[in-house]
Amino acid sequence: MPNTAPLPGSTIERLFDAIDMPIGCWDAQHRLCVCNATYLRWAGQARAQLLGRTLAELYGDDAWAAARDAFGEALAGREASYERLLTHRDGAPRWARVKVFPEIRPDGSVASVYTVAVDIHDDVTQREVLQAAQRRLDRFTDNIPYPLTYVDRDFTIRFVNKAYCAATGMAAQALVGRHIGEVRGSRRWEEHRPYFERALAGESAQYTRLADLGTSGQRWLRTSYEPDRSADGEVLGLYTVSIDVHEMTLVQERLRRRVERDALTQVLSRRALIERIDAALPGAAEAPLALFFVDLDGFKEVNDTLGHREGDRLLAAVAAALQGALRAEDCVGRFGGDEFIVLARVHDRSGAHALAVHLLQAVQLCNAGIEGSQAVSASIGYALAPADADQTRQLIQRADEAMYRAKRQGRNRAAHCNDEPR
Repeated sequence: MPNTAPLPGSTIERLFDAIDMPIGCWDAQHRLCVCNATYLRWAGQARAQLLGRTLAELYGDDAWAAARDAFGEALAGREASYERLLTHRDGAPRWARVKVFPEIRPDGSVASVYTVAVDIHDDVTQREVLQAAQRRLDRFTDNIPYPLTYVDRDFTIRFVNKAYCAATGMAAQALVGRHIGEVRGSRRWEEHRPYFERALAGESAQYTRLADLGTSGQRWLRTSYEPDRSADGEVLGLYTVSIDVHEMTLVQERLRRRVERDALTQVLSRRALIERIDAALPGAAEAPLALFFVDLDGFKEVNDTLGHREGDRLLAAVAAALQGALRAEDCVGRFGGDEFIVLARVHDRSGAHALAVHLLQAVQLCNAGIEGSQAVSASIGYALAPADADQTRQLIQRADEAMYRAKRQGRNRAAHCNDEPR
């Protein structure tokens, strides 16, 4: 049989003193009746100054206010704990957690209450730092003027800020816990879903679109989708943030048009035209591409006789006429001075020639208001890709050479780059 006899009092005291935690024993009137050596060091007082005094007498009313409920639980036979900032020791105050538990007699009554204190200052201060950081983050995310959400891997909304609620016209309680597709509707969900899926696959994504904001009208918005990763790299969910890029988008569009469009005629600039040709040539093997080099006949006389203002008006009219003679998928650009290039898909060489004749007629219609001696026409040379050339520079050169052949043949006519010289 195991030995269950109680330990002698002296042995218990030595055991208490060997434990490196402050231990105290308190009677039903909350007076300290036993304490170990660690408690004496912790309290910073001699044993005679401590025993027989209540916790309030030893450490003040604030200390007792923090401990009162836990002592009440222990005297009722239940374990409890509390935390308080210790100010009675030398040096800076430190946080401690005090465990309070009853000593119960064989008849079930409570004989006394024991307390064991643990220094948790570093844990508390770290927790306070984290809580303060969380509060700052909460204030930031809730007051940032951009709609912000957090969505988990099941596309369930877990967080929205005030700006998102304002944008959707819905309260946070009506959004959190619901599928994002259910909240935004099937059409918008299908529109945005690929970007959500890319983010959950670990890839950042952006989507810029013209959105209807109700009373604010239509505005350009850009939504960023950023994956949320755990410490080991696993994607746990994603963040979305939408910003208004309306003014910036309009400025960019104006700048793009300024670079892409010729300022005088509003057709493609030389740079944009070259880019279009480069982009179109790879598809020429399936659908032949015709490039027409258009040079005005008699334009110098218009400038010299009627002035540059009338010359500019005529260039703009010719550009508009050429554009109007084409299909929407074809394009025209100003190559320089009174030279234009037209790019169009054709079936064959005869189709290219028919379009060249149509372009000649379009130019002739621009002579309204110009005296007969200053009337202009056009000399057009054309080449086909890939039959005549499969590189941009070579294609332009061959059409340019054909244009000069048309001029030598009497102007106001079109010539193919492989026509026999006459």
